[in-house]
Amino acid sequence: MPRLQKKIIALIVLVFILVVINIIMIKQRTLPTSNHYDVCVVGAGLSGSVIAERYSTLLHKTVLVVEKRPHIGGNCYDYTDPDTGIRVNLYGAHLFHTKYPRVWEYVQKFSDWTPYEHEVLAYVDGKHVPVPVNIRTVNELFGLSIETSEQMDEWLANEQVPIDDPKNSEEMSLSRVGKRLYEKMFKPYTIKQWDKTPAELGPEVMARIPVRNNFDGRYFSDPHQALPTNGYTEIFERMLSNPLITVRVNTDYFDVRDSFTCGRTYFSGPIDRYFAHLGWPKLEYRSIDFERKVVRNTEFFQPMSVVNHPSLDVNFTRIVEYKHLLDQKSEHTVLFYERSKDDGDPYYPVPNPENKELFAKYQEMTKKEKGVTFVGRLANYKYFNMDESILNALELFDKDNPGVAEEG
Repeated sequence: MPRLQKKIIALIVLVFILVVINIIMIKQRTLPTSNHYDVCVVGAGLSGSVIAERYSTLLHKTVLVVEKRPHIGGNCYDYTDPDTGIRVNLYGAHLFHTKYPRVWEYVQKFSDWTPYEHEVLAYVDGKHVPVPVNIRTVNELFGLSIETSEQMDEWLANEQVPIDDPKNSEEMSLSRVGKRLYEKMFKPYTIKQWDKTPAELGPEVMARIPVRNNFDGRYFSDPHQALPTNGYTEIFERMLSNPLITVRVNTDYFDVRDSFTCGRTYFSGPIDRYFAHLGWPKLEYRSIDFERKVVRNTEFFQPMSVVNHPSLDVNFTRIVEYKHLLDQKSEHTVLFYERSKDDGDPYYPVPNPENKELFAKYQEMTKKEKGVTFVGRLANYKYFNMDESILNALELFDKDNPGVAEEG
């Protein structure tokens, strides 16, 4: 073979080798970049979305959000009902309210808000009465004519059972409203909601339910009460719209976590799922079944958007009629009957001594997880209102990134 041909072949081989080496080097450089994220967030609900938004907006970090459900927004997710054109929540009514100026200022970034003060009725003894209990509730149920706060205080004092340190929700209820209201409203509703008597639940369940000594029919008393004008889903779309954020829905974190690396991880799922490999018992939750029913050619089915049904004579806890919210227009209406159950998506932690003790064990394990922060209601086994979830996430971001929060 002529010397020139040998040189050409050698040169071609050399070029080929250099190309192959270059391709390998490029892959080595790009693969870690495409599979590594500064921050990974498990769950695209309120807690996870706040964390993702703050890191991408303020610190310009790459963020991967992994969501098991087929949509973002967590339990706040809403959509337009196809048969009525009414916007509804997939996971039960969500009414935004807060006393925290920081939270109120934060949510203004992502939506216009329409003022709305929520009112709830309970159907008791054939009557619709206000919840929380107020003067009107007592007057209608017991045929009284209380007119002033002083009279209501006196009536309550005569009804209340003196218990200095309530140990459970039964004692808490008796100490606040007395036996008659407890038996009519609080006890049967609690049994349906929790599948436990109030005596089996911690006092905090009933402690967070207000009792009013006036005619105030509002369910909440916070200074900021409103609904997002275009729904909750749009808020999450805006929160997660930064190009630095990658969102994967229909994805179980535990199925894919070995396919990428994270500088830091925020986990907002159930804490017992994270530590399932330990083989410990699961924490107890209550879930909800939603039965949808369209009522055609009807303006309204019930007098308020939410009507509770404490009686044990029916197997549902409440009916939600979303048409009442934001003055929505439709020839028809759509109802959601809610029934509590044990299986399904976890909604409410069951606060009894056994679960509290078990959660404490799981919580102790979180201290051994390097680079992982547990955020939100499921990871903390604690019921959070929406504003509390947002505040919890904002404060965790502050803690992990001191001096940054004031910048935006």
